[in-house]
Amino acid sequence: MLLLIVLLSCVGCTRSANVAPIWQQTVVPSAPDLTPQVTVRPLVGARAVPTPDEPHPLPSVRNEAETYVVQPGDSLALIAGRYGVTVQALSEANGILNPDLLEVGQVLTIPPAPQGNTGPDFKIIPDSELVFGPSSAHFALDDFIRRKNGTLAEYGEVVDERTLTGAQIVERVARENSVSPRLLLAVLEYQSGWVTQRVPVEEYPLGFRNPWYVGLYRQLSWAANNLCRGYYLWRINAVSGWLLADGTLVPPSPLINAGTAGVQYFFGLLYEGADWERAVSDQGLFATFDALFGYPFDFAFEPLIPPGLRQPELQLPFAEGETWSFTGGPHGGWADGTAWAALDFAPPGEPQGCVVSENWVTAVADGVVTYAGDGVVILDLDGDGFEQTGWSIFYLHIDSYQRVKAGTRVRAGDRLGHPSCEGGVSKATHVHIARRYNGEWISADGALPFVMDGWVAQSAGVAYDGVLVRGEQVVEAWDRFLPENQIRR
Repeated sequence: MLLLIVLLSCVGCTRSANVAPIWQQTVVPSAPDLTPQVTVRPLVGARAVPTPDEPHPLPSVRNEAETYVVQPGDSLALIAGRYGVTVQALSEANGILNPDLLEVGQVLTIPPAPQGNTGPDFKIIPDSELVFGPSSAHFALDDFIRRKNGTLAEYGEVVDERTLTGAQIVERVARENSVSPRLLLAVLEYQSGWVTQRVPVEEYPLGFRNPWYVGLYRQLSWAANNLCRGYYLWRINAVSGWLLADGTLVPPSPLINAGTAGVQYFFGLLYEGADWERAVSDQGLFATFDALFGYPFDFAFEPLIPPGLRQPELQLPFAEGETWSFTGGPHGGWADGTAWAALDFAPPGEPQGCVVSENWVTAVADGVVTYAGDGVVILDLDGDGFEQTGWSIFYLHIDSYQRVKAGTRVRAGDRLGHPSCEGGVSKATHVHIARRYNGEWISADGALPFVMDGWVAQSAGVAYDGVLVRGEQVVEAWDRFLPENQIRR
């Protein structure tokens, strides 16, 4: 069993709670212009050639062994994929008999990466069809599922003590992970036929047979997390190869895009050899998506992240004059496969486990609350009422008691709710806050750093470990209450 360190923050956020009330006026958002932004480019037959047109940079092939120190949340498969070696090679180089037994702090020898033919360069989906982006804003998910009249249309499952329909499960997973609901439906259809066929309900509709991932919600959550993992690893040029289910390592083609990388990574967890090649070919998920919705690149919204994008002015997510603890540096926006988009803050006072705080989490900027439920509040900053477009702020662990209502227009500093452990996975009361732009998680320590009240987030290279810097002032993230992590607004 993998040894994990439990931090005073959310670890692999992936679950739940309810909905509640508050005050202020509600708004009816006007519809934005969400016409797919397909760049004019050469045609193949009658269809546009999908981007990118230039090769993506790949990590240099390592010719020498190196060492790696195991971090919280690591697994042998994740480390092997990160360095472009097989699990077998990594196990043999370190004398590991059971790949499930790793210890945090353990030093591993990483053997040189093998040479081999690159994987297929066929582009499956645009980047904007992997994320919960602009082209998802007007997708009538429930109506689509009912019209297809497959198993999914009649499906129900208890999630966090509440019975959800198939459509509600897909929508929830899409929102939590920020993954396109169309992509989730295409994956489910390819793996099980649940969208268009009346087939028997089974515990593992996506074929990932792990007792922890029983049922549609957990199967789709696992899929969404790993689609994100491939996507964001590609974004930061951290992919040396796809590790297939049989341990085979396939170097990626530099000609694919991030959306395709996400799909190739995901299917590598389920298939090997010819089955994987088919799944990522024009006869695989691409064909399923095309049959359900039409040509994937007709939904392309480009550029998803425009050149020169700037973060709007934001303030810290608590009241002026209060001192909170900075308990989590850059880490996953939702689960561990997403970009390190999030920061954690705990309210004043000694930690008492999961007790709803009397302090308030506040709006970091003016905007419209587009969603409030399951411990989540989403604040749309461009005011159009769609979280899939422009900048949005994702809050997690907001208790249902006195939580702001969806549709409420707020000003910077207005109250949104109380920090708690509701939603995701948490061992102590805090607020988890992250940024998205057009549905893509924006890394807190990347080229566009998370800045609130002039405090700039920086990572120490390990999830949850980092600092906030403002001029000569430095506040360090700690998983407890110390003088070093106190921050005042």
